[in-house]
Amino acid sequence: MRRLLIAGNWKMNMKLESAKELAQGLKEAAKDVSEVDIAICPPSLYVEPVGQVVAGSNIGLGAQNGYFEKAGAFTGELEMAMLTDVGCQYVILGHSERRHIMGESSELVNQKVRAALAAGLTPIVCVGELLSERESGVTNDVNRRQFDGSFSGVSAEDMKKCVIAYEPVWAIGTGKVATPEQAQEVHEFLRGLIADRYGQEVADVVRIQYGGSVKAGNAKELLSKPDIDGALVGGASLKVDAFMGIINAVR
Repeated sequence: MRRLLIAGNWKMNMKLESAKELAQGLKEAAKDVSEVDIAICPPSLYVEPVGQVVAGSNIGLGAQNGYFEKAGAFTGELEMAMLTDVGCQYVILGHSERRHIMGESSELVNQKVRAALAAGLTPIVCVGELLSERESGVTNDVNRRQFDGSFSGVSAEDMKKCVIAYEPVWAIGTGKVATPEQAQEVHEFLRGLIADRYGQEVADVVRIQYGGSVKAGNAKELLSKPDIDGALVGGASLKVDAFMGIINAVR
């Protein structure tokens, strides 16, 4: 049985004090939650102080990005070992905003995935299609291409340590949400890709989250689907009540 993982992606939001206040509020509100795994991913500047707030709690710490090279002359980047050094357990890689705004390719994401695994991090690897791609009927082709590129060369044992987040780009921050049936269809397809490459045993282990305007009101129906193993939450993760509403809806 795969445990649900509810992860909050805070994106480029908040200042230091509000970030620590949110972390403290979540720590207190979630202290009795044992049925699901919880993680928060603050902006890189605030990862360490937020981590200090939630240290020793049932809330995991993640970063929103990392780089594949080891320490060196890479201005502005963060080595994966730097993330583990300040307590990170997770790192989000290949988010659509990085793919489509920052121009990251699946090949670059793949280098980051392998570096994250080598550093002992759990990569949350995002895939998902644009609205134009869904309307053109190439949803599966896009997700297959991103899956193949992002996980190239990853062993079966390492694949078990990864999380996939299916995030249809047209549903991120738009208020639009894939129907539970649409989401389940892609999640089932992605699990089939894992089974084809690594075998059913690995496919049965890997968690596949859904992301895209997840809220307390739609979380239970989405996450009741057999191949949806959690949520990567954006806007609703910025308030204690909204994030806890999602967690409590699926406990």
